[in-house]
Amino acid sequence: MMTTHALQHYLPDSCRLVSGCMHLGGEWDNSAITQQHISQASELIDVCTEVGVKIFDHADIYTLGKAEQVFGEVFKRHPSRRQELYLQSKCGIRFDDDSGPKRYDFSAQWVEQSVEGSLQRLHTDYLDILILHRPDPLTDRDELARALQDLVKHGKVRHIGVSNMHWHQISYLQEALDLPIIVNQLELSLGHLDWLDEGVTAGNRQGVDINFTAGTLEYCQSHGIQLQSWGSLCQGKFSGKDTSNEPETVKQTAKLVSHLADEYKVSADAIVLSWLLRHPANIQPVLGSTRPDRIKACVKALDITLSREHWYQLYVTARGARLP
Repeated sequence: MMTTHALQHYLPDSCRLVSGCMHLGGEWDNSAITQQHISQASELIDVCTEVGVKIFDHADIYTLGKAEQVFGEVFKRHPSRRQELYLQSKCGIRFDDDSGPKRYDFSAQWVEQSVEGSLQRLHTDYLDILILHRPDPLTDRDELARALQDLVKHGKVRHIGVSNMHWHQISYLQEALDLPIIVNQLELSLGHLDWLDEGVTAGNRQGVDINFTAGTLEYCQSHGIQLQSWGSLCQGKFSGKDTSNEPETVKQTAKLVSHLADEYKVSADAIVLSWLLRHPANIQPVLGSTRPDRIKACVKALDITLSREHWYQLYVTARGARLP
């Protein structure tokens, strides 16, 4: 088994943020892509590269493949752009079809088929990172490992990552691989706090209902696995979304975020992201927005560092209860 290495060993130090592409390509249906959809992808690439965001996060299922397709149309028209960027895409989720219900599939055949599909849609010869989207209970570990290693051997994938995995699942897969797992993408945010509460409620009744496996953060840190966060901006509920029907904790957190945005002279989104970036696990937030103005505002999070007191103030307010 190889020792894993941090993503920064493979990508520039400036890649602190990731652009999420889930909302590209229009609706989640079989409608055709349009020039407007392609222009949106092109604009996203332009804006992100302008502000130093060079990693783009895809999945074979995003808008049923159309997110990758419109991105690929940009490369098809401007091939040189591919070399400027880093692409990661995910596979393993299958939706309801004539063969069965929504399910997960890490069989060699499906993984290889998924990668080929992503490469074709993206008009590229390789993925910088292939991410396994959600754990498949029927995974044959050795079969999966051989498939992943063959994809790397043949230059179709450069690096391997996972998403939504506990540390013991990563460790188990890593034992069968002769190449490192370099990414674990999890839901980590100010609005989804189990990943923090798991640690601070040790030996306390408050920790009974927490849904986060102990040791996952520490395992990734000690093994050099880059933690990426999906849902980083909390769907905007702390940065401008109507909170009239939200719980009081959400309203109070949004109010505090707004206050700190004024104090640090950045956007509310930047405060939400800076809270994640302040954690020593070196979390790499995935931005779900495709709006140029919002992306530019988000990048300002890299220019500030929340004080310890402000970080805890946000944490305690968002959890709606004093710490143990």
